[in-house]
Formats: sequence, structure tokens, C-alpha cells
Amino acid sequence: MLVLLSSASVRAEPQTLSFGIVPQAAASRLAEQWVPLLNEVGQRAGVKFTFRTPKDIPAFEAELGAGAYDFAYMNPYHYSVFHHHTGYVAFAKEKDRRLVGIVVVRQDAPYRTINDLADKPVIFPAPAAFAASILAQAEFSSHGVRIIPKYVSSHDSVYRGVSAGNFAAGGGITRTLDALPTEQRMELRVLATTKDYTPHPFAAHPRVPSEVVKRVLDAMRSLQGDDVGRHVLEGVTMKGIEAGADQDWNDVRALDIRLLEQWQKQKVE
Repeated sequence: MLVLLSSASVRAEPQTLSFGIVPQAAASRLAEQWVPLLNEVGQRAGVKFTFRTPKDIPAFEAELGAGAYDFAYMNPYHYSVFHHHTGYVAFAKEKDRRLVGIVVVRQDAPYRTINDLADKPVIFPAPAAFAASILAQAEFSSHGVRIIPKYVSSHDSVYRGVSAGNFAAGGGITRTLDALPTEQRMELRVLATTKDYTPHPFAAHPRVPSEVVKRVLDAMRSLQGDDVGRHVLEGVTMKGIEAGADQDWNDVRALDIRLLEQWQKQKVE
């Protein structure tokens, strides 16, 4: 009887779920930005999140392909691929912002238009980085400008490479540029922007019960309603998070991008 009372008095530990974040910056900086938000959302939703981010975007793609994360924050092209391949389902997205690719140069660079970058080395995070690589390179192609593309591991690496003068320009997105330390951000200026698209989705693996996904969505949506929530949102340079549905990313699917065909041809059963 005493054992039964003791067991009943112990509060059940919250369910632990993995949350993969696309590696747009160094893991240490992503942890500083995202762990407070995930902790707050988890507390409100009655779950515990384990923050996970791999070393680079190709490794992240492999993890998504393997269904390694219970929840993930990924780029829109990745979502179009791994919704089909692995079954991830979008349930939320950043509020009041469309995803725009940007081309940045040093503040003191002589370039004034995208045409000035003809035959210059331009750095990108990874071939399948949606806005920072795919859309940015499409911007060059639409102007008939040939460049020499180079790839690194993250958005932060792009900005550092351009700031250091190692590359003429680089591809990024407004959110990661805004997240830079002020001093570093002031060293760069935006030379060109792309067409806008639906932003990065928050998505859940099909193994996660729908009731848990709903609690997480409700927790995310509640953040903008109080000081604590707004503070953790500010850490990831978001004003709020709203509900999203799979069809919201049909604008990205319409581009018919085929860079990750090894995943697009397969579907996990």
C-alpha cells in the first residue's frame, strides 16, 4: 500500500521529443537562439524537447530522410521533398514574414547591381538551401549573369566569407542576416532580393500523435501574447508563429526543383 501511494505521488516525466533545426549557423549559436524557445514551448505544451542540429545542411538532409527528428524546422524545399519521402507534416510557420532570398556584398564593395558580379566568386550555404542558394542563383540566371558558385556549411559562413573579402558576394535570407551581431551586420549590405515565398515550416514526423502536435502548435501561437514568449521569439528573430498547412507550400512545389532527386524518387513506407 505504501509503495502504491509513493508511485501515485510521483509526477510523470514529460515526453521527450527531438527537435531538429536547419543548420543555418554554428551549432553553438543556434543553441543560444533556439533552446530558450524550445524550452518555453515544451513547458507550455507539457513535453520536453531535445535540441538537435547537425554539422551542415547535407547532414540535415540525411537526418530528415531517415526520419531522425520528431519535430523539425526546415527550409521550404526540404519540406516539399521530405513530406513526400518521410511523411513530415507542416503545422506552423513564422507569422507576418515571407521568405526572401538576398544577395549581400561588403558595405564598401564597388558593386551596385547584380550585373556587376559577372564572373565573380559568389558563396552559398549549400546547393539545396532554398532561398539563400536556389532562389539567389535563379536571380543571377534571370539576369543572364554568370557567376562562380562556391559552397560552405551555413549562412553564417557565407556572411563571414563576404565580410572578410574572400568572396565578392553571398546568398542569404533576411532572418539570418538580421540575427547577426550588429557590428557584423553593418559590414554588409543587400544588393538584390528575390521573389518571396512561404517561409520555413515547423513540421512533425507522422509518429508524433496529432494531440501532441496540437499542444505544441497552441504553445507556439501563445508566445506572442506575453513578455516571456516575446523574448524567446526575439531570440530567433520572429514576431510570432502561426498555424500552417501542407498546401501553404504549393508555391514552392510549383517551382519543380529537382536538386534532391535521390530523396524525391523514394518514399518511406
